[in-house]
Amino acid sequence: MTSAQTQALIKSDHAVVLTTGLDAYSRFVRQFGNECDWPEVPISTTVPAKDGECRVYRCEEPVDLPDR
Repeated sequence: MTSAQTQALIKSDHAVVLTTGLDAYSRFVRQFGNECDWPEVPISTTVPAKDGECRVYRCEEPVDLPDR
């Protein structure tokens, strides 16, 4: 799929599972939505597409920042 097709699929379905390699899969979600379980949030990442790297989002726990 192209990057635009991948992003459109995620947007229309809110969350999709895509292959990321041989016998490897990951779940990708919309940037703004409630597809992640607390305390996870959508974190930007890239996946390969026919036309290059494609910016998508995956649920991950946010990095703890030190108190100031």
